[in-house]
Formats: sequence, structure tokens, C-alpha cells
Amino acid sequence: MSADLPSTERHIRPLGEREFVFMMATLMALVALSIDSMLPALDEIAADLNAGDPNRRQLVIGVYLVAAALGALIPGALADRYGRRPVLLGALGCYAALALVCALVRDFETLLAARGLQALTSAGLSVLPSAIVRDRFSGDRMARVLSTITLVFMAVPMIAPSYGQLILLVADWRWIFGGTTVLAMIVAAWVWLRLPETLEPANRQDIHIATIGRNMGQALTSRASIGYVVGGGILWSGLFGYLNSSQQLVAEHFGAGDRFALYFALMAGMMAIANLTNASIVMRFGARRVSHSALFAFIAVACLQIWRAFSGHEALWDFVLLMGAQMSLIAFMGANFTSIALQPFGRTAGAAASVQMFVRSSLSSVLGIAIGQAYDGSARPISVALLIGGLIALVLVLFSENGRLFRRLNPPGSQPT
Repeated sequence: MSADLPSTERHIRPLGEREFVFMMATLMALVALSIDSMLPALDEIAADLNAGDPNRRQLVIGVYLVAAALGALIPGALADRYGRRPVLLGALGCYAALALVCALVRDFETLLAARGLQALTSAGLSVLPSAIVRDRFSGDRMARVLSTITLVFMAVPMIAPSYGQLILLVADWRWIFGGTTVLAMIVAAWVWLRLPETLEPANRQDIHIATIGRNMGQALTSRASIGYVVGGGILWSGLFGYLNSSQQLVAEHFGAGDRFALYFALMAGMMAIANLTNASIVMRFGARRVSHSALFAFIAVACLQIWRAFSGHEALWDFVLLMGAQMSLIAFMGANFTSIALQPFGRTAGAAASVQMFVRSSLSSVLGIAIGQAYDGSARPISVALLIGGLIALVLVLFSENGRLFRRLNPPGSQPT
């Protein structure tokens, strides 16, 4: 077996499924860490770098999300041609180098530029784990693995704000970026030592504009996929809108103050529990049945959020419990929507993952910025955005399913390919 591997991979011992899941989750978690660990420091960053308008601090998050969406177009096609491993290692190197640049900037505009470039060049950390999973699994089994990865990944939003808060107790915000630089270098060493190439030589695609365009076009013109891609992006825009304004909404409007990280962790914990539950039930009930049920529940809870937000009597715990419930329901849809959308594209999983991530992330990040900028000192904008997003997503899923919901992704007992 080792004789068939490239010389750079002959040192790698077989990677077990548990380590594989944890590695994929860690790669995705680095992106989450670059977002969520910043939240407690946004006011300090804005003051130190003279950001001006209080809502402008949200751009530290928003610019990263938009640039990551644009960057998602690049790594998939490269990974379909050159393999997952070299592209992934390149993304880790860019992530570490530009995190260090962010730690050294002296003005707000340069920070935003460095954040954008970091997200653009390291987008493979978000795109490639899905493609690598698709290389190894398919159907509901793929949905279960993706859900398990998301479960491990969700530990980061639970602890990242606390990590940022802890750094601020002993140093300034620049050390948050310094810490992510070191973590990225450690993960790069882990990937180098333990992750073999997962792309079969027969599935390598040429780097031709026509080939890339054809592969990406197929991923976007498949009726069975596109509703889940666009619908997922619209659903996540509400979550990103909350993320952008969470420090102002929870810490300032609802008066959580320094307890913001604790409440954020509580809501993220509810999302992690949902991912654990999804990983346990998706093989039994199927990705479609689970995600479709979650979508109807999401719309119902959004109606409750609007009622509380416009009542004039919404308290901190009202918001925490309802927003936590919405985040949990998004968890039941996220991995399953991704799995359903990628299912038809085994040979071109890299290109499909790239363009689908681009569409999903572009929608969620741009709309998320708009939702965050609409913050008016209350939870009303986010509650309205969540309900509208849920209703639009339902229409799009119905389109992809030809009006038939709750079917199985693949027949019970079928084997992964």
C-alpha cells in the first residue's frame, strides 16, 4: 500500500474515523475561531483603531465572512486537479501568516484588509472538509459524518468568546490573533503528518476554464441541489446577522455585560447538542426527514421570536432561549442540507463544494451584514429576518423536492460509495 503513495505521504499511518472526524472539525473550527473569538474584543478594537461609528465594529466579522465566501470559489477546482492535501496545507499557511499580520496592524482599514485577505486565501479550510468527506462517504452516512464533524466543530463557538475574553484579561486584543497563528501552525503539522490524499487519481480534473465552469455549472443547475444551497444560505444569514450584532444585542441591549461569553456559549451549546442528536438519528430517519421537520419548527419558533421582540417586554432569558432554539434547529438543517446538495457530485466534489459554499456563504454573509447593520437597539430586526429566511427556505426546498417532502436521501441499508 505504501508503495502506491507519493513519496511525501509514505510516512502517514492509516487514519481512523475518529481522528479523521476530529481533524476535519478542527480545520473548520479555525475559521469559527477567527470569528467568534473576536466578539468580546470588538469594542476594544474599535476604540484602539479609531473605527468611528459603533456599528462599524461589526465589519471585523462581516468583511471576513464576505471574503471567505468569495474565496470559496478557488480551492475546490484546485483540489480537484492537484489533490486535497496540498491545497489544504496552503490554506493553513495563509491563515497563519495573515493572522500574524492582523496582530500587527495600526489602523482599522488595514485590519479589515488583512482580515479579508486572510479569509480569501484560507477559504479551503471551510470548503475542503466537505469534499474530503464526500471522497470517503455518500448518502445518509455522509450526512451522519458531517453532522458528527459539526458537533465537534461546535465546541469552538462555545469556548471561542471565552478564549477572547481570557486573552483580554491578561493582554490586549492583538494576542487573540497571535494565538490563532500558533494554533494554525500546529494543525498544519498534524495534517502533514496524518492526512493522506483522499482524491482518487482517476477523479482528477484538468484546470481548464471550460472544465471548471462545466463542473460548477452542473452543481448550480441541478434542481435537486440548488434549493438546498440557496435555502441554506438564506437560513444562515439570520445566524450571521445575529453573530454580527450579538455583542451589542446581548452585552449592551440586554445588559449581559461581561457575561456575554457565558450566554453565547450556552446558545452554542444548545446547537452542539442538536448536532449530537442529528448524528444519532439521521441514519434512522434520513437527512431529508430530519431537516424538513427542523425547517417547519424553525418557522414556528421564529413566529414566537417576533411576538416577544415586538411585545416590548422581552427579557434576556427570553432571547437566549428562543435564539438558542433557532441555532439548534439550524444545526439539524446545516449538515443535512450540505449532504443532500453534494450527493449528486462524487467525481467533482471539490468544484461542487466550492461553488455551493460560495453561493451559500455569499448570501449568508452579505445578508448577515445587512441584518447586523439594521440593529436598532432591539431584537426586532433579527426576529423578522429569521422568519422571512425560514419561509423563503421552505419554498426553495419545495422547489428542489418537486413539492414532495420527507423522503429518504438513499434507501435504508444502502452502502456508502
